[in-house]
Amino acid sequence: MNKYIFDFAKPYLDKPRANDVPVIPLTEKTFDKWLKDQTDYAKNALHEASFAAKPRQHYILRDASGTIQAVLTGVHTPVKYNDFAHTAEHIRVGLDSKFLKECSFSIAREHLTAEDLLRAHIGWGWVSYRFTAYKKDDRGLPQLTFSKTVDRVRVGALVESIYMTRNLINTPANDMGPAELEDAARFVAKKFNAKIKVTLDEELLKQNFPMIYAVGNGSYRRPRLLDITWGNKKHPKVTLVGKGVCFDTGGLDIKPAQFMLLMKKDMGGAAHALGIAWLIMALELPVRLRVLIPAVENSTGGNAFRPLDIINSRKGLTVEIGDTDAEGRLVVGDCLTLACEEKPDLLIDFATLTGAARAALGYDIPALFSNNDKTAEALKKISMEYEDPLWPLPIWDAYRKELDSQVADINNVGTGKAGAIHGALFLKEFITPETEWIHLDMYAWEQFGRPGRPRGGADTGLRAVFALIEKRYGG
Repeated sequence: MNKYIFDFAKPYLDKPRANDVPVIPLTEKTFDKWLKDQTDYAKNALHEASFAAKPRQHYILRDASGTIQAVLTGVHTPVKYNDFAHTAEHIRVGLDSKFLKECSFSIAREHLTAEDLLRAHIGWGWVSYRFTAYKKDDRGLPQLTFSKTVDRVRVGALVESIYMTRNLINTPANDMGPAELEDAARFVAKKFNAKIKVTLDEELLKQNFPMIYAVGNGSYRRPRLLDITWGNKKHPKVTLVGKGVCFDTGGLDIKPAQFMLLMKKDMGGAAHALGIAWLIMALELPVRLRVLIPAVENSTGGNAFRPLDIINSRKGLTVEIGDTDAEGRLVVGDCLTLACEEKPDLLIDFATLTGAARAALGYDIPALFSNNDKTAEALKKISMEYEDPLWPLPIWDAYRKELDSQVADINNVGTGKAGAIHGALFLKEFITPETEWIHLDMYAWEQFGRPGRPRGGADTGLRAVFALIEKRYGG
């Protein structure tokens, strides 16, 4: 395993350096009062810069000799996570790398609530993320002196889980195959004293996971099912399923080169499941956690499954293969069946499943499906509060007929236009009616780059789903 996956950047300091620069958060309402107490030199400089403490407006304030006195940053009320991601990015870009290595920054707390300060620390931490496993980057990063009043364990968990999720997705497929994904899952399990069981290769058939085996059988990198359990058996059961297709060629229905280019991220669902598991275990939520990850590579070898093959499933349904590039729903389907056998209180799956979801909602917003409308609306609301947007799409049962097969119980692709809904409908076949279920169809990639979110592997829906679990089951 590439150990870099768990080699996290250090955005915080325990003690300030000799040169510790105050970061002063201001709003348009508090700015005028603050400005009255400043020097004429500062007032003139801010006037010339048209600084008015509008959200995400920044200014590096210097004295007449050019020495930095403070960093002023406009924030929302209440503070948003991304306010301080923008602040830290402004500092990173605006100040010399050598200077950043010699100084530290401290957030002025006078106008911030405890929650504001927590979000400020978390947003700041995102800016320190870099993927440097294969290319060194020695540039200085703005380091924040950690406030004594902020929950360090919580901040660390929320930042490190995101770093890990991004690292897993960013690692190229030659170093992140099924075996390496297993190693990563073992590391997470060991860190939090969780149990892990691995069902490997031919054992998948013996243990009745035929769809996982069929998808992964075309690759010399053998398929496996990773099964992590943690927590008190008496607590509510929360099960996470993450699609772990470590690379997707499309199989024999091979993808064109431009669509294969980013397929190292096709295990983004698994990365999200591990990221949320990290949070749950680090913050010791009172749940009985289970994480199921089918770790496979969808390849084009001589053992690859073929179009119009009919394969069995753990559920007992026969599946006609309309497209070998619709493999994610197959491996997730067997896991959903296994999960429902234990009757979880809440079952959530994460998958980079369909291009149709991207056509509907773009790169940033995962499609949210649930068999419980109240849960879907609650998660949508939470996602907006936590700046981690999700958007509900319907599980439209009238489209189920578009998955019909003349020779099997179901086809793995639909004949109509609603590809994302077809994916959700297929997965629904493997859910027991009494199981409360959420399905996230995500992109797991930042296409363009922004403060605290560089181009590459991206956490989408991670914080929102964790917040839902925490609100429901308590901390």
